[in-house]
Amino acid sequence: MGKKLHDKIAQFKDAAIIKEKGLYPYFRPIESGQDTEVIIDNKRVLMFGSNSYLGLTNHPKIKEASKKAIDKYGTGCAGSRFLNGTLDIHIELENRLATYVKKEAAVLFSTGFQVNLGVLSCITGRNDYLILDEYDHASLIDGSRLSFSRVIKYAHNDMTDLQRKLSILPEDAVKVIAVDGIFSMEGDIVKLPEIVALADQYGANIMVDDAHSLGVIGQKGAGTASHFGLADDVDLIMGTFSKSLASLGGFIASDAATIDYLKHRARALMFSASMPPASVASVIAALDIIESEPERIEKLWANTNYAMRLLQEEGFDLGPTESPILPIYVRDNDKTFLVTKYLQDAGIFVNPVVSPAVPSDSSLLRFSLMATHTFEQIDEAIDKITKAFKEVGVTTIKEKI
Repeated sequence: MGKKLHDKIAQFKDAAIIKEKGLYPYFRPIESGQDTEVIIDNKRVLMFGSNSYLGLTNHPKIKEASKKAIDKYGTGCAGSRFLNGTLDIHIELENRLATYVKKEAAVLFSTGFQVNLGVLSCITGRNDYLILDEYDHASLIDGSRLSFSRVIKYAHNDMTDLQRKLSILPEDAVKVIAVDGIFSMEGDIVKLPEIVALADQYGANIMVDDAHSLGVIGQKGAGTASHFGLADDVDLIMGTFSKSLASLGGFIASDAATIDYLKHRARALMFSASMPPASVASVIAALDIIESEPERIEKLWANTNYAMRLLQEEGFDLGPTESPILPIYVRDNDKTFLVTKYLQDAGIFVNPVVSPAVPSDSSLLRFSLMATHTFEQIDEAIDKITKAFKEVGVTTIKEKI
């Protein structure tokens, strides 16, 4: 019998088609640190595609903390948290994070993606329900698939649809609503107060993925629940360190009993090597900076509001965004690739988002702000985006009117 794997793989042609057109925009190698300006192909490029919202990845205090951790602990832990991979600084960071998001306890995972895989795969079972926003991050979707639970999706941020879905579920079943705090492509904020009310009405628990919310909204950047004053009403708060916190890894925070359960049931935790010392130390240093320098978040929002105003004045369609993630809608896959290539050649890095990640008529450029951007850099980027749209033939809202 013939083997079929390579036949299946050979059917994947999407990337090859874009490469043949000279428009492939992924896996672009950067030759410098992640900052507002990077070097690609020995050329200066303004970075508007990063998730480093507070611009801390090159902060000298964070780099120094990482170096000191390597000197003391070495480069890795050579085991999982469950066995030989727990360091005293893991415990220190967990305690800091629990206090930061106002929960009793927290536990670290090696990546943010693994947090959602580990938590969702074990907190519900075959006869339970996971309720997801249709625009939830892929890690929440994949975690729900591992759970063997019944998964129900509701229309994006549509509370009427969420209520309709909750109303038909058995009263005695475990029900968990798992949702992004800030949606990673659209940039809008979850309607958490309404979700809390519905969860109380229908006996559901709530998990919020704050990957794009930490360091951005809430008291001292403590995330979505903090932003709405609802920390006590959210059962589980997830966060990642690869964005505002300038490192790699993730955590889940909750009551002490839930965290203890996850420590003994979440396979993505128990069977993965723990966060390396340098990453842990860099997060602790980043928290120190975030909590002591609130002006960084203020500058992030000044940049966000400035860029949003300029883009809207030029007639760009930004959708319902409420965050430093500004989706500039093109609504055509091919033109989205063309605009991205034009901008790359012009020294502007943005991320194209096309189908199947979004419907083809919702394709967009993901334009994200950092606290360390200058208004001059934003001016340059938006001027070039305006020229790119005209060159490629994308009609803005203002031009349609």
